[in-house]
Amino acid sequence: MATLRAVSLFILELLSSFTDWFLTKPAWAQLEVLENTELKTTGGIHEKHKAKSLWEKRGAVVMVEASEISSLRSQLQELDIPLLAVVKENKGRELDGFKQYFAGNVYLDQKRNFYGPRERWMLFSMFLRVGVWQNLWRATRRGFMGNLRGEGLVLGGVFVIGPGDQGVLLEHREREFGDKVNLLALLRAARQIPEGPSPGK
Repeated sequence: MATLRAVSLFILELLSSFTDWFLTKPAWAQLEVLENTELKTTGGIHEKHKAKSLWEKRGAVVMVEASEISSLRSQLQELDIPLLAVVKENKGRELDGFKQYFAGNVYLDQKRNFYGPRERWMLFSMFLRVGVWQNLWRATRRGFMGNLRGEGLVLGGVFVIGPGDQGVLLEHREREFGDKVNLLALLRAARQIPEGPSPGK
């Protein structure tokens, strides 16, 4: 029985590795593009912000349709670093479901600059990846069901961005749905942000 299980896991991991050939390789973000991206608030009032204004004083941790980071909210608050979320679609029911698991500000990136510069999709290969099924199972047990239709097949990620000229301190691009950022690495990057306002502010 143990041997059969080991063989099954080996085959599944082999299939996952095979599907890596069909994934678009990530291209790292350009800070200037992110800074000049126009983000819109979600909810009742729709305000427009240059993305740079959200982190130019204290930096920020930016979730791009990623989960599991809200657990660090209290630690980021102690560091006085905001936690933000960026989405590509402002669909009421799905957005409301997302906000149940995220208490911070959620912004709409219509040009999807935070998903680029090379946008990556996960199509039929997702069904051959063990990690996807495991992550979907965990999300379902927690009551969170994301959107896997059409635009919901775009992979997201996480950024830690410092104030002023400090730039991008950490960039994590999902390899598959639910591919979580290393939380310890995220906190280490966040602690590189100096206390107090950025120099020259």
